[in-house]
Amino acid sequence: MNPARWATSRAVADRWPAAGHRPLGEMLVAGLLPMVQLPPRGLWRTTAGVRYALVSSWLGREIDPPVPGDSDPVGQTLVRRYLAAFGPAASADLRAWCGLAGLPAAVSALREELVAFRDERGRELLDLPDAPRPDPDTPAPVRFLPAFDNAILGYHDRGRIIDDAHRGLSVEGARVVLLDGRVAATWTVEADTVLVTPLRRFSRADRGSVAEEGRALASFLSGDESDRVRISASSG
Repeated sequence: MNPARWATSRAVADRWPAAGHRPLGEMLVAGLLPMVQLPPRGLWRTTAGVRYALVSSWLGREIDPPVPGDSDPVGQTLVRRYLAAFGPAASADLRAWCGLAGLPAAVSALREELVAFRDERGRELLDLPDAPRPDPDTPAPVRFLPAFDNAILGYHDRGRIIDDAHRGLSVEGARVVLLDGRVAATWTVEADTVLVTPLRRFSRADRGSVAEEGRALASFLSGDESDRVRISASSG
């Protein structure tokens, strides 16, 4: 363990003795100092331990200190990049995604270059002016998502993609299947077979579309041609 991390963890070990020195040190150092998690966190079909480094070490230079009254160009860049991936979205969605509460000034500074919409509940949704916004009737293909995918976690209002009854799946590490743009099933892998468990009743066309995409996933995971997909009986 890094000496600074060890000394930090020892200072609070008496208060949380059950946690252990390493978790305490990582939590405190990562929370108090600008840190990055070094890649690769994991490799294909295997995992690796978490490694941290100071941001200044990763960048090869010291971080510029904040300037009082500065317009926060870093925060504005973060807003732009978030909207490029997840817009249109509300300010609450941005906060839920990044965990930062100090971005209203960045949003305000960018407002003139953003476009605004209203959703069905009257909430303001912001987006980049040149971002793609498909017609609502555009077919959404079946997609198998990994655990903790940002397509779900990228929003505070996850009802746009997952029903409230299944919202807990988004933080339980479940891998889900999108059907017509919404979470409709979970999936796992057993040996070389992709197992799909519907969360609602599937039509024959639904089962066919999910099975087709599942076969593509099975082939990708096995490295050869595969049709090993099993869809359990639909619920609901």
